[in-house]
Amino acid sequence: MEYSKLFYVLSAILFIFGLKKLSHPKTARNGNMIASIGMLIAIVATLLAYNSLDFTLIIIGIVVGGLIGGVFATKVEMTQMPQMVAIFNGFGGAASGLVAGADFVTNMDKLNTGEMINGLDPTFYLVVVILSIFVGTLTFTGSFIAFGKLQGFISGQPIVFSGQQILNALFAISLVSISGYLAMGGGDLVNFFYAIVFLSAVLGITITIPIGGADMPVVISLLNSYSGVAAAATGFVLMNNGLIISGSLVGASGLILTNIMCKGMNRSLANVIFGAVGLVEESSSDGGDQKQMNIKSYSTEEAAMILDAAEKVIVVPGYGLAVAQAQHAVREVADLLESKGKKVLYAIHPVAGRMPGHMNVLLAEANISYDQLKDLDEINPEFEDCDVAIVLGANDVVNPAARHDKSSPIYGMPILDVDKSRTVLINKRTMNPGFAGIQNELFGYDNAIMVFGDAKDMLQQLLKDIKEL
Repeated sequence: MEYSKLFYVLSAILFIFGLKKLSHPKTARNGNMIASIGMLIAIVATLLAYNSLDFTLIIIGIVVGGLIGGVFATKVEMTQMPQMVAIFNGFGGAASGLVAGADFVTNMDKLNTGEMINGLDPTFYLVVVILSIFVGTLTFTGSFIAFGKLQGFISGQPIVFSGQQILNALFAISLVSISGYLAMGGGDLVNFFYAIVFLSAVLGITITIPIGGADMPVVISLLNSYSGVAAAATGFVLMNNGLIISGSLVGASGLILTNIMCKGMNRSLANVIFGAVGLVEESSSDGGDQKQMNIKSYSTEEAAMILDAAEKVIVVPGYGLAVAQAQHAVREVADLLESKGKKVLYAIHPVAGRMPGHMNVLLAEANISYDQLKDLDEINPEFEDCDVAIVLGANDVVNPAARHDKSSPIYGMPILDVDKSRTVLINKRTMNPGFAGIQNELFGYDNAIMVFGDAKDMLQQLLKDIKEL
């Protein structure tokens, strides 16, 4: 088994190198491939290191899992990628919990007699088993709640009730108490084991369900971190260095990304988890200001003339662009504008879409130059001398209310300063609000014009109208 440790070190190096490359869209594809090779090496090393494995069952699992993964990879639309990531996070947590639980059941007799298990002290073994089951089960149920919110099976609005946080606190205290009691050698192992599974599953639901749609990118990132923690804990249960390393890397990188997303929304992680962000108070949604907004609806012909006179254009992609699968259409419009000598840039908000990097991946699919993709801090100064900002399906990330309306659920969230452009061309299907559940005051600004319709259809017609000028 000693040689397997060398392969785990090699895997760790490839994981780290892959993660480094994932930090930039231009190198992300290669980074994903490098990390995948590292995982393959770790899997093969593990299979060869253990002689007591049932390879028939392993092969069946690989075939079934590979087929399911292949279907997901080829059939899932880009707009459904956040849901797929949420499900995979849940499966990862469940797998870790199941492996730890299976090892626990297998070694229950040793626990009762106080024997060493996998080279571990029984108390430490119980602690890491409980940690793996707790985090893994919580990740599983929480991820499926997140999936339901993203897919529309569950309301994207925060679901809250009186005494909810007190109930969560009681669940958490019960888990800690039971875990401590077991670790000290007390209680019935089987019954308390099922109690931990049940409480963890319920807590995953009650923690996730009050989080609103505006915070889904943060939730996905956090659950990804949880799945890594569960894997690392299972690695300690089995004393498998490969699992410990890979789980720790996923947990750490997920937590770092979560912190980045929280900064992008100007909120703390505790505020996201416990603040029920996205819930709109009645006092702020009486419709007074919304009804008085002067919405200027333009045709694509009028929009084409405005773009024809522009020198600098900034495209702001949002979830509406992803839904319409309009990334190729926007690239064609941008190419035509550039052929006319105009400068075209793309503004990427860190929480645009429904998961981190959603817009980057979408535009990369259309072979848009990475040099044109600018993050929030880099692009915001550019809006002051921008002739036309084209907002395609984005809502909350361009809402000026985030700067001044303290009653707004997005108050304090850094936004793209599209309102500082000379003209803001906004494309939406309808006037429905974004994930935060509030209307966008930008729509009523003097320099804002609306072109309603499906983003892809609108852009294709806009392309024709520009060509005819």
